[in-house]
Amino acid sequence: MITSIQVEQFQHNGYLVLPAYATPEYCEQVIAFARQALAAHALPIEYEADTAYAGAPASREAEGGHTARRLLQAYARSRLLADWATGPQLAQPLRQLLGPGALLSQAHHNCIMSKQPEYSTATGWHRDSRYWNFQRAELVSAWLALRAETVENGCLLVIPGSHRLELEAAQLDAAQFLRADAAQNRALLASAQAVPLQQGDLLLFHSKLFHAAGKNQTEATKFSLVFTYRAADNMPQPGSRSAALAEIPLE
Repeated sequence: MITSIQVEQFQHNGYLVLPAYATPEYCEQVIAFARQALAAHALPIEYEADTAYAGAPASREAEGGHTARRLLQAYARSRLLADWATGPQLAQPLRQLLGPGALLSQAHHNCIMSKQPEYSTATGWHRDSRYWNFQRAELVSAWLALRAETVENGCLLVIPGSHRLELEAAQLDAAQFLRADAAQNRALLASAQAVPLQQGDLLLFHSKLFHAAGKNQTEATKFSLVFTYRAADNMPQPGSRSAALAEIPLE
């Protein structure tokens, strides 16, 4: 269980780090699984070229275009991943944050992130809720660092407390990313913090928390296992992408 102080920290900051939440042995097992899946091009995979982010390869046919960014549909790939995603160790803090009956969403995240050297791209400041469709933008993502995550290899950056802010339209671009050129965003961006993680650390963060990530400037791939969860009464909007896949109860 997480403490009442940790719950308050999450509610105030929009994120919480739980150190050494998974064993090094488990992390290495997932990395080995990911390497095998990448070598076999086991679909579905999102490639850097698919993101259309600044600096990404222009297409899958361009140089670096088949650099994998995410192994999608992780829950359905292996019991190794599914048992972590819905098991009691992760279910307990999620129920404390979301209430009894919390569910895994297979439609969002549900992946192994593989930020690779050379062709990986930086991710701008955004909220995941910008493209999710639920009754309330109040979901929680669980990000497990399978290797150490640093500024150098593209760890997450966050703006603490930004999940509680209401922004003006002029602060966001057409894709709902924070505009770096907007005067209203200067103080907000100046408050950003890096969230370095050690292997096995778990980062829980709110779907309205503004976060970003840099490019991997090292020679080793950074692997992360990421799943997203909703409260029992926070239903996906019918007909939306968020309702496209069955949701999974936690143990």
